[in-house]
Amino acid sequence: MATLDVPRILYAAATILIREDRRLSVEFREGEIRIKFPTTRRLAEYLNVPHYYVLPYFSEMEENNMIRREERVGISTTTAGTSLFFSMLDENLKASAETLLGSETFEALGLRARACSGEQRESRTAEIYR
Repeated sequence: MATLDVPRILYAAATILIREDRRLSVEFREGEIRIKFPTTRRLAEYLNVPHYYVLPYFSEMEENNMIRREERVGISTTTAGTSLFFSMLDENLKASAETLLGSETFEALGLRARACSGEQRESRTAEIYR
C-alpha cells in the first residue's frame, strides 16, 4: 500500500486529469482560478488505497485553503491550490500538460494562477494591517 501525503495526492490528481482523463476543467472567477479535482474515490482507486485513507488529507488541504469541497458540486482547488497545482505540473507533468493544453495556454494559466495567488496574499496582508 502506498504511503500518502498531500504532495502525492496532488500529483495523483494531476496525473488522473492530465494523463488519464486528458481533460482539465477550469473555472474563472474574478481574482480566482479553480480546477475541478477527481473524486476522492477515484483518487483512492488510483493510489490503490481504501477510500477512507485519502479523506484526512483532503481535510488537511481544506484547512490549509488549498481546496474547496462543495456538496453535490465536488472538489476544486482554491487560488492557492491552483498555483501549487500548476507548479507541480511544471515540475513533473509539463510535457503532458502542454500536449493537452498547448504550451501557450499552459503558460498563460500558470502565470495567471500565480498572479491571482499573489493578489490574494497582498489582499490578506492589507486586511491584517488595517
